[in-house]
Amino acid sequence: MKMTLQFRKVLFFLVVFSWQGITTTSAADLPYGWKNEWPKTDFSKHIVKYDEIMSGGPPKDGIPSIDDPVFEKIIEIDNIAPTEPVVGVVINGKAKAYPLRVLTWHEIVNDKLGGIPITVTYCPLCNSSIVFDRRLDGKILDFGTTGKLRNSDLVMYDRQTESWWQQFLGKGIIGEMSGKLLKMLPSRLESFASFKKRAPNGLVLVPRHGFIRPYGSNPYVGYDTNVSPFLYGGPMPKGIKPMVRVIAVNQEAWSLPLLRKKGRIEKGDLVIKWAKGQNSALDTRKIAKGRDVGNVIVQRKKNGTLVDEVYDVTFAFVFHAFRPNGKIYTK
Repeated sequence: MKMTLQFRKVLFFLVVFSWQGITTTSAADLPYGWKNEWPKTDFSKHIVKYDEIMSGGPPKDGIPSIDDPVFEKIIEIDNIAPTEPVVGVVINGKAKAYPLRVLTWHEIVNDKLGGIPITVTYCPLCNSSIVFDRRLDGKILDFGTTGKLRNSDLVMYDRQTESWWQQFLGKGIIGEMSGKLLKMLPSRLESFASFKKRAPNGLVLVPRHGFIRPYGSNPYVGYDTNVSPFLYGGPMPKGIKPMVRVIAVNQEAWSLPLLRKKGRIEKGDLVIKWAKGQNSALDTRKIAKGRDVGNVIVQRKKNGTLVDEVYDVTFAFVFHAFRPNGKIYTK
């Protein structure tokens, strides 16, 4: 696999006792350097073993979040291909698109939409795009990147308590917020053309300083066609290759090849649909040239209408790592 970012793996081992899932630890047990880098984090509380967390290479905020996002109207955008992927979010009638050409280089956007404080996240190594409500326990949280990974997934932190959070789960794993859950909000990983069609008056995230990063390029060339994931040493799923995309909804997931073959899958009140026309952001150097992996829409039937459901298009190994008792449908 060709990667422009260099990563180092740092492993530590800790044996602790647990009470209600939250572990207490003495400062002497911390991995080297953590306390100096994170003096405000309450390391006396955590719900995961420290040896499950490794360095992804960059330091704290080495991958800078976007905290003062800039947007343009759709009609003003002329540099995004119709098939390029964006995270489309609609709240209270207001719509914004967050292109992966930007999110790939920042991973987190702290924003507000339809009166709701939100955080839009994307972990390239997991192809996981999730939107969270930033309100929790009377606080409005702002998120940044720790530079750490767990199961190859982004570990975020909030700037209010400097607790660490697992992006795939939206769950606090270290610090004051250990065990807390962020509310996930419905969003779509869709092509720019798809977003433009359903939200013609929407806004689109643009780089504040376009020359700082090579926006529109993919630093993980060929990653999603690798045999195995990067910086992951956990168990692999059975009956499906680890790098196959799956559509994850709670404890269930459907393989993208299955959905692509069927076009539409229904289970109970859940409706999952696929349509062509979206580039992979993890294939070729230029995202707009990536192979077509298609658009996925996940909805539930409610009172005679279809309502968007929270879902994630991620890799099979990711779903298995975080939902080991979950079910992946391949046929």
